[in-house]
Amino acid sequence: MRESVERRHRRILRVVRERESVRVGELAALLGVSVETARRDVAALAAVGRVRRLHGTVTWPTAPLNARDARLARRSAPRAAGGPVLGMVVPVSDYYFRAVVQGARQAAADAGARLLVGVTDYSADRDLQHVATLLAAGADGLLLTPSWSVDGPTREEAARFAEPPLPTVLVERRIPLGVPGAQLDRVVSDHACGAALAVRHLARLGHRRVALLARHTHTRAAVRTGYLSAVQALDLPDDDLSPPPNGPWGHPDDSARERLLALIGTGEVRAALVHTDIDALNLLQWLTAHGVRVPDDFALVCHNDETAALADVPLTSVSPATFAVGEAAVRLLLRRFEDPDAAHSAVEWLPRLVVRDSCGAGRKADGPGRKTDGSGRRTGGPGREADGSGRKTDASGRETDGPGRKTDRPARETDGPARKTDGAKSPPRPAS
Repeated sequence: MRESVERRHRRILRVVRERESVRVGELAALLGVSVETARRDVAALAAVGRVRRLHGTVTWPTAPLNARDARLARRSAPRAAGGPVLGMVVPVSDYYFRAVVQGARQAAADAGARLLVGVTDYSADRDLQHVATLLAAGADGLLLTPSWSVDGPTREEAARFAEPPLPTVLVERRIPLGVPGAQLDRVVSDHACGAALAVRHLARLGHRRVALLARHTHTRAAVRTGYLSAVQALDLPDDDLSPPPNGPWGHPDDSARERLLALIGTGEVRAALVHTDIDALNLLQWLTAHGVRVPDDFALVCHNDETAALADVPLTSVSPATFAVGEAAVRLLLRRFEDPDAAHSAVEWLPRLVVRDSCGAGRKADGPGRKTDGSGRRTGGPGREADGSGRKTDASGRETDGPGRKTDRPARETDGPARKTDGAKSPPRPAS
C-alpha cells in the first residue's frame, strides 16, 4: 500500500527532530524515496515553518544555525533583486500559528521578500537565541511572538525587546502600557470581540445564561473580558466556570465539567462558550458520555477554529483572522522600512463567527434545511457566517477606510472581519 504524503511528512519531522540536521540525500535514503520526492516534501514543510531548509540540509526550526549555515543563509538572501530578508520567531508552527506563518509568507513573497522562520516551542530562552541567529543570517527586520508567560511579560522581559536592533513588529503579543516597548508596532486578534460575538449569538437564540470555560492561555484574559462585557450589556449572569490557572495551561477539568453538568441538570444553563476548540471538542464527547445531547439539550460555541469542523457535531466557532494577521504584520514591517519615522501602529483584526450545528441555530429554521441565526437571518447552511464582525470605530464613531483601519470618515456597517489601528498612517490594505 502506497504511503500517504501526510504519513511521510510525519516521518520526516520525526527524523529531523531527532537529528536536528540531516542532508536531503540522506533523508531520502532513510525514507526509501527518491531525492526529488524528499526535496518536494521538505519544501512543503519548510513553507509553513515546520523545518528549515538551507543548501541541501534540513534542520529542525528550533535548532540554532551554526556559523557556516548562518553565512550561507546570508549569502542566499535575495539582495541582488533588492528584496529584504524578514526574520520571524513564533512559539509553534502548527495549530493557531500555522495560518499566521502562511499569511506572512504569502505577503513576503508578494513583496519580493524572503521570510526566515524560527520556532521556540514556548521557550523564552530561545527567543533571544533565534533573534541572534536571524541577525547573523542577514535579517533586515523582525516579526516576533515572544514566549512570555500567559500573564504577559515582566518589566525585565519586555525590556529585552523594547529597543530592538532592527525594525520589529510584535505578532499576537502586546506589551502593557507603561512598560518599555509598549510603543512597538503590533498586529493582534481582538479575541475579546470574538467572545462577545459568541455570547450575543447565543443570546439571540434565546439563552439567558451562558457558561464560560476557558483554558489558561495567552488568549484567556481577552476572552474573559469579551464574555464579561457581553453578559453585562445583555443583563445576563456571570457564569464563568473556568478552572483556576493550575499548571501551565489550566485545562477545563472534571470539577468544572461537573459544575456545568449540575447546572445543565437543573435547566439553569443550556449554553456555553469554550476556549479552546480542542477543549470544546473534548467537552462535547464528555457531555455525550453523560447523556447530554448537543445541540438538542445544550448549545456549544468554541473560541478558535482549527479543529472545530472535525467534531462529530461540527462546532460553531469564533474564527480569528490568523492568515490576515500574518499578512498585516509583514506589510506593517515593510512600511517601517519605507518610512522609519512613521507613527507606530497597533493593528487589530476582528474575528468572525462560523455557525455550524453545535449551537442549534438550524433548529430555528423557517423551512426545511433553511438555517437561521435565531434572529431570522439565514446562514445558508453549515459553516456560513451568521453575524460576522463589523468594522471597529473609536469613541467618536469614526469608522474604517479599509478592513478595520480607523479614519475620519463617517461610520459604515459591514459584515466582514476587520482591523483597527491607532497609528497616524496605516499600512497597505491586505488582499481580500
